[in-house]
Amino acid sequence: MEFGIIGLGRMGANITRRAIEQGRRVVGWSQNAEDMDALAGDGFTGAKDLTELVAQLSAPRIVFIYVPHGKATEEVCNNLRGLLSPGDIVVDGGNSHWEDSRRRHMVFGEHGINFLDVGTSGGISGARNGACFMAGGDRDVFHAIAPILRDLAIDDEAVVYAGPAGAGHFAKLVHNAIEFGMIQSIAEGVELLARSEYKLDAVSLLSNWNHGSVIRSWLVDLMAQALLNEDNFEGLSTYVEDTDEVKWVLNWALDQDIPTPVIGYAQQALMQYRDLDWPAAKAVALLRHGFGGHPVHRLEGARARR
Repeated sequence: MEFGIIGLGRMGANITRRAIEQGRRVVGWSQNAEDMDALAGDGFTGAKDLTELVAQLSAPRIVFIYVPHGKATEEVCNNLRGLLSPGDIVVDGGNSHWEDSRRRHMVFGEHGINFLDVGTSGGISGARNGACFMAGGDRDVFHAIAPILRDLAIDDEAVVYAGPAGAGHFAKLVHNAIEFGMIQSIAEGVELLARSEYKLDAVSLLSNWNHGSVIRSWLVDLMAQALLNEDNFEGLSTYVEDTDEVKWVLNWALDQDIPTPVIGYAQQALMQYRDLDWPAAKAVALLRHGFGGHPVHRLEGARARR
């Protein structure tokens, strides 16, 4: 009924809140003490460091990692290896490269420690209200933590065993690549509506499309909400943040001679947007902020709607 979690930012904190509501005890640690203070209360125990976090958990321990991919995840994994015991389970819920996850599975395994790569989808609201999980690693280890994942998921179908080590993160990154293409097409549609000779109400049309149309989706709904709340569209910068994860999938696809024209263009568009006053870019930035909390840049002097 308990687990540890390292990283209490937008995703980790909301995962924690969801777990506590499901009756689980969570021991958490963050570099930012304010993150732990915000979670203080029944069901949550803050740790001063990783050593204390591990000590607060009963064996076999389960520790989730929700820190940025790359250097931060590598550092946490290196530190955990010296603190955990054989039979414990480490779950990387971030967007790590699948090859890194495959390597970490092997290195932890040499110490008798289990490692799962679990792609997490649903954005900030999904972490809070029920997410979607894709797990890679040993099947028996997946079954050991599946009850926790089902508590954190929106429903049982939102938890899947994707395959051996690396499969969970590979599946999640392909998901992100599909997401890029969908976001780009919605954003271009918003620009077509805006540039039309007709005075079209984009919010009403997007809301209409989300009631029975072929393109109905959460992303369409997020776009409608973003446009409704943003009354200074012209004040937005066209600079769109990029976490580089989709580039990993595109590079792999290129090596495999797999054509990905839509996803490839969506990735290139993010780079093009940085130097152009392009309405579609602003729509992309608003959408990425809506589901993932990615920053929205504004032109100097422009303010968000209050």
